[in-house]
Amino acid sequence: MIKRIEKTKIMHRVVVNNGTAYLGGIIADDVGVGMGGQVTQICGKLDQVLAMAGSDKTKLLSAQLFITDMSLKDEMNEAWLAWLDGNDLPARATIGVADLGKPEIKIEVVVTAAV
Repeated sequence: MIKRIEKTKIMHRVVVNNGTAYLGGIIADDVGVGMGGQVTQICGKLDQVLAMAGSDKTKLLSAQLFITDMSLKDEMNEAWLAWLDGNDLPARATIGVADLGKPEIKIEVVVTAAV
């Protein structure tokens, strides 16, 4: 059975099927901060959305981090690792992109997690 949670205008925030939660892309609410601040905000939102799906960050399976400036990757990694404890790291890809819709948006994160 497919469960869809928190419908937006263009998608559901999370779709759960067969014990797996698929989260849509998440960006920071306050994009006026730097990469580290945006990642910290996103991780907080991930905690909330994962909880809605009956999961948490220890059950992350994969993560795709889309960033507009690869020179900020170290700052991104620092904030990412501050959120995770280092033992339950997901498979991950960091993908450089030219644009995420607004110049201030530095990162968008998509994750998949077990439920």
